[in-house]
Amino acid sequence: MGWYRVVGVISGTSMDGVDVAVADLTVRGDTIDLVPVRHAQIPYPDDLRDALTAALPPGDCSAETLCKLDTAVGQAFAEAVVAVGAEGADLVASLGQTLFHWVDGGRCLGTLQLGQPAWIAEATGLPVVADLRARDVAAGGHGAPLALVLDRLLLSDPDTPTAALNLGGIANITVLTPNSPAIAFDTGPGNALLDAAAQSRLGTSHDVDGAHAATGTVREDLLGVLLRDPYYAAPPPKSTGKELFNGTYLDAALARVGPVADAELLATLVALTATTVADACRRHDVKKVVASGGGVHNTALLSALRTALDPVPLSTTDDLGLPVDAKEAYLAALLGFLTWSGIAVDPATGAAGPRLLGSITPGTRPVSPPDPVGGNPRRLRIVVPQPLGGVHART
Repeated sequence: MGWYRVVGVISGTSMDGVDVAVADLTVRGDTIDLVPVRHAQIPYPDDLRDALTAALPPGDCSAETLCKLDTAVGQAFAEAVVAVGAEGADLVASLGQTLFHWVDGGRCLGTLQLGQPAWIAEATGLPVVADLRARDVAAGGHGAPLALVLDRLLLSDPDTPTAALNLGGIANITVLTPNSPAIAFDTGPGNALLDAAAQSRLGTSHDVDGAHAATGTVREDLLGVLLRDPYYAAPPPKSTGKELFNGTYLDAALARVGPVADAELLATLVALTATTVADACRRHDVKKVVASGGGVHNTALLSALRTALDPVPLSTTDDLGLPVDAKEAYLAALLGFLTWSGIAVDPATGAAGPRLLGSITPGTRPVSPPDPVGGNPRRLRIVVPQPLGGVHART
């Protein structure tokens, strides 16, 4: 097949902005070639970010509010795609903004991503592959994390048990073990509780570079309370979100211990993320960890992770040619490309087998995907130099 240019777009559980990545992709035999063309993060307007945060549990969200947020996020995504540049692209793939992830009794019963794709299609004239999680949930999976689709291809056939770690609002890992099925699951909070603490104690959206956390000492009593949450002991597949790990949850934990200073709180939450990630890796005998996501820039968190994982080495996807800040946006592009190419995927979140993910909103032209690709690609290769994308790449 020829090259296709895909714009991937997502806003993660940190809700700090819209991540956009432009990728050129093609399939050659059992290998998908991906060229990272460019990427950016476009911050949400303050009022939209505040409204999204207020709509999260335990906050209330009326039908009116939900409609307004779905529209505003769709418009923000459209503006971000246009700002980064969709010229010559074939399609846009949107993972949306998760507002609610419905998990009960260890099963995911539903998931809701905002960002009406019609706004993106109208602004760009391109078809949009969106709502990529719902089909996996309908098939019995958790719909999250979907990162295994990229991780299994990028880290194909590892010679030792390897974990791909994403440090977003929620942390998740993909575990790839030679001669065993891959698994992926949320380990617990990544930045979610850290950001909640920064907002309540510092009046900022996050602890920049982990500067405050680095000056504090871990409160072992509080850490013990937090680690007793049953989520951590539950077996995969499993997923979670800010429905559980939010400011109210943190307040309840703090009420069970004596006063905790700001730096102590942030240091303890860093230790919580590092400990739960490391424990999850140890349970699966991981010997190597490759990290990505915004949490990589928290130097206190990264240092704590290295200590908790020792002697397991920790590297980042930058070393593989995939920017740590844009991995999830490139994941969105890859997922859209796979659906567009007729390739079903199994993210190993518990679904009853591979599925074509997502729904397609037409652009200005009739929807005309390529003939379905035969076979099942097994590798993802990050390549340079950049080929031309879009219609120019196919002429």
